[in-house]
Amino acid sequence: MTALEILKQHEIKKTPARMSMIQVLQSGQYPMSENEIKEHMANLYDRVTFYRNVQTLSNAGIIHKIVADNTTVRYALNCCEIEHNHTAEHAHFYCKNCHEVVCLNQIKIPAYDLPKGYKFVDCDVIIKGTCEKCNQ
Repeated sequence: MTALEILKQHEIKKTPARMSMIQVLQSGQYPMSENEIKEHMANLYDRVTFYRNVQTLSNAGIIHKIVADNTTVRYALNCCEIEHNHTAEHAHFYCKNCHEVVCLNQIKIPAYDLPKGYKFVDCDVIIKGTCEKCNQ
């Protein structure tokens, strides 16, 4: 699905910065930091616009934010092609050595039995350790 198709599907206004952000996230193998996204966006990057677009794209369910620790924040594209999924219902892995963050799509977040009156909105599961590359 192209960036334009994703924006149209979610009825979000097409802007060059939003198109670029989605394309950058589509091209990455792993969730990306603001600086990594900035490098690829070049002259389309503006810090205020970036955070406004993060908010817009997050609220629409197009991207999700992964906060691995107080200093490591990454952004990843949600899979809108399969079942039009709007949540990151999977765990993430944070390598304490190289600070890489990976979406673990095969590890689903379980359904929690909350007390009466509580409503589930979202849940972040961050597994911390050392990645395959750092363990070699």
